[in-house]
Amino acid sequence: MHLVPADRAGHRTIDGHRVCEAIAAIGDTGHVRSWAERFSLLADPGRLALLLALHRAGPLAVTDLAVATGMRDPAVSQALRLLRTAGVVTGDKDGRVVRYRLVDDAMRPLLNTCAAAPDTPTATAAG
Repeated sequence: MHLVPADRAGHRTIDGHRVCEAIAAIGDTGHVRSWAERFSLLADPGRLALLLALHRAGPLAVTDLAVATGMRDPAVSQALRLLRTAGVVTGDKDGRVVRYRLVDDAMRPLLNTCAAAPDTPTATAAG
């Protein structure tokens, strides 16, 4: 049990070797936190829709994203502000128009999976 931190070394384990494998699989807690934050960005349907649109269509302005997602301009702007602060998107100014684009390459495989996933059937109650 060489990977168990000192503060947990006295705890009883059932499969010590698997505990070490689990600790190795978890890795750096900062890395885990970073991915959890990315997943939280995807947890909002509006933000996910914006990211899917930017991922597939490329750079788009707020008004175009609003039309594409069915969101209102202020909601799109607020979501983009959050995504920009998180380093997921950036805005490129072209005159008076700002077009947003996806810049977090780690998000691309996740968005590919989201876009390609078939709809899951809705469970219905037996009657």
